[in-house]
Amino acid sequence: MSNLFTDVQKQRNSRIHDELDQMLIGNGGYVSPLKYLWEDILLSVSLHKNVLLKGPSGSGKTKIAESISFEFNQPMHSINCSVDLDAEALIGYKTLVQQNGNTEIEFVEGPVVKAMKKGHILYIDEINMAKPETLPILHSVLDHRRMLTNPFTGEVIVAHEDFTVIAAINEGYIGTSPLNEALKNRFISFLIPYLSGQPLKDLFKREFPEASLTLITSMLNLSEDIFIQAKNGLLSEEAASIRSLLDATELAQYMDPKRAIQYAIAEKMEDETEKDLIIELANTWLK
Repeated sequence: MSNLFTDVQKQRNSRIHDELDQMLIGNGGYVSPLKYLWEDILLSVSLHKNVLLKGPSGSGKTKIAESISFEFNQPMHSINCSVDLDAEALIGYKTLVQQNGNTEIEFVEGPVVKAMKKGHILYIDEINMAKPETLPILHSVLDHRRMLTNPFTGEVIVAHEDFTVIAAINEGYIGTSPLNEALKNRFISFLIPYLSGQPLKDLFKREFPEASLTLITSMLNLSEDIFIQAKNGLLSEEAASIRSLLDATELAQYMDPKRAIQYAIAEKMEDETEKDLIIELANTWLK
């Protein structure tokens, strides 16, 4: 274990930390659960359509956005929505700065303005977590006008031709609100299901090339059982999260797999019955 900690620390110490506002290209690597899904999303982006990704937590929506960024070599600005999201978080804000002994007002551009001007990707995560009254400011950005009048400076911003908007929602989750029709109609919507079957096997082979076949097989069998129980209503949908399954598998290479499953999957469940069921399923495949 100490060797693992040492290796991780060396990697962290060797990284070059860029400026906080520098946007990076995504890593790519999304594996599509459907034969046509990835190609259809890329086609929509190529046609400058706003893309809305709908699916449960951990189904790969953020990974899709990162993979689009990688595919087009296009930097991505992210907005994580919440009930506290306001116009300043989207557009930017004014602040006082000292220059040559004088105090001046400076406007700090937010992710929407940056992405529009530079022709970058704007990724709006959990867009239905934002208060409905906050989002209409984006209507002119998302329709045929592709422009915005900055309410703080009066500047009229016309989007760069490569400007791309991708949004993601988890429908029906606590704290979310239905998107109003005016906003929804500005998107092309894609349902993103969880990975299963051969695509999931391919993902595991790629992500864990050094893992034992026994561990990979057990994790895939566990995933299938969890998926079935979630489909039957005995487990919450988020129990089938591929992100959590990958986390558990990574941990399981360095600790007891049952503990890894407990930490990465079971403990995320609010209901004790669901926690117990996940542990029971794990015990079936991991002796």
